[in-house]
Amino acid sequence: MPWNYGDILDAVADAVRPETPAFVHGEKRINWGDASKRMNNLGRAFFARGAKPGDKVAFYLRNGTEYMEAVGACYRARLVHVNVNYRYKPEEVRYILDNSDAVVLIYGSEFRDAVAQIKDQLPHIKAYVEVGDDTADFAENYETLAEEGDGAKLDVKRSPSDMLFIYTGGTTGMPKGVMWEHGALCTLWHERMRRTVGMAPDSLEMFANMVKAVPQGPVTLPACPMMHGTGFISASTVMLSGGTIVTVDNTHLDPAAIWSEVEKNRVSSMAIVGDPFAKPLLKELDDNPGKYDLSSMLAMSSSGAMWSVEVKRGLLKHMPNLTITDSFASTEAMGMGASVMTKDNEVQTAAFQLLENAIVIDEDNNPIPPGSGKSGRVALGGPLPMGYYKDPEKTARTFVTIGNVRYSIPGDHARVDADGAITLLGRGNNCINTAGEKVFPEEVEEALKTHPTIEDALVLGVPDEKWGQAITGVVKLANGSQFDEQALRDHVRSVLAGYKTPKRILISEVNLRAPNGKADYKSAKDFAVKALGITA
Repeated sequence: MPWNYGDILDAVADAVRPETPAFVHGEKRINWGDASKRMNNLGRAFFARGAKPGDKVAFYLRNGTEYMEAVGACYRARLVHVNVNYRYKPEEVRYILDNSDAVVLIYGSEFRDAVAQIKDQLPHIKAYVEVGDDTADFAENYETLAEEGDGAKLDVKRSPSDMLFIYTGGTTGMPKGVMWEHGALCTLWHERMRRTVGMAPDSLEMFANMVKAVPQGPVTLPACPMMHGTGFISASTVMLSGGTIVTVDNTHLDPAAIWSEVEKNRVSSMAIVGDPFAKPLLKELDDNPGKYDLSSMLAMSSSGAMWSVEVKRGLLKHMPNLTITDSFASTEAMGMGASVMTKDNEVQTAAFQLLENAIVIDEDNNPIPPGSGKSGRVALGGPLPMGYYKDPEKTARTFVTIGNVRYSIPGDHARVDADGAITLLGRGNNCINTAGEKVFPEEVEEALKTHPTIEDALVLGVPDEKWGQAITGVVKLANGSQFDEQALRDHVRSVLAGYKTPKRILISEVNLRAPNGKADYKSAKDFAVKALGITA
């Protein structure tokens, strides 16, 4: 569907009731009438400070009203969203800002010191916008920019080829920006509506009338960070539907606060990242039966981490009307498969139905027959990203043409069952997925090896009930060195984001390298699993 998110927002803002809440964060509520004007004011402010259509705006923020409000401003102003992981340390943040060519940085005041450390290395940034009560001397205040102006619509002609970026840690190399065109994402959204609702609008006017006819749009709570694809896409979808986005005023996962906001705001849907989120949420309900009124909850969705059937079953006991959707997707390939579970339809862990345009292929790029018992890589055709920003080599490796059809092959391996369903086996590489965060092992290995006591190191993920995969280091000490596990963990934490710090570090009793000098991850993992007493 050749639409543009900015045009959709304009149509929705005209259709939705002005008093309808658009964003809710704690006691702060911004209705649609005000939010629409504030988005336009922000867009003009970015233009006034030198940004031009197609320029990049980086978001270094936790969840809050400002995140999606400023995203809406970017959609309307034809500016390109760039997400920055707020757990990153200054050098990691500098890399994203430099790689993306960002010209505007919107950041939370809690990250002011990190920004101050790197701003002199970022001459291409034309404006720093700080969210918070105070403002650094090198930045402007977000609230001031949002409030200044008459809120009139922007005089811009938009295109389906306008872009947004979603940076992902990926599976190899440093984080890369996945380039999505608005038109491709709108087509995916359109297809999803036809699949789930049974119909989709053929024009913006028809869609606006649909929004106008609904007394209350969807109310969603992204429990996961909106600086990740799962939270970002779910929040964008609801905003583009004239709904309400509720965020929790907390800096960590707080199940009690989340369920309280669900009750208070009559939340109808929630986005999470698998068991790392679902297990604590379920425990809060099990420990406090009947405490929360969850009758408004109709849907819970996840992508990016394992979501076990036992946890889904437990959630359905508390919310019997819930539809649970476990999406099999990646930033590079949205809509590979889905697993939908209700109280009357149980689906086993890691079992998915392939969606339209998805196939499983062998090493020669041939489709694998269902029921053959063979596994292969999942490939997705249809609307796809343009590729990775400033990385044509990685783009060529991931986006492959097979039989005149362009496919995205991000590296997920699966087995095709006789009925055409697939069982997801995992990534066919060394990428570690810990609580929904993708971690590049070599980056952590290099950090470990900068410590004077370490001669060599490998980093891998081992099965873990809480984290999905626990980052584990296996090291070889330099001659005469003493092993201090906590000191090594502290060293990694001082140079990388906290979630990249190994949960455990072990002294290796096996060779870390094969005779050809390449890393022997299999031997290292087998040793770590045995040493930790884990059943792999």
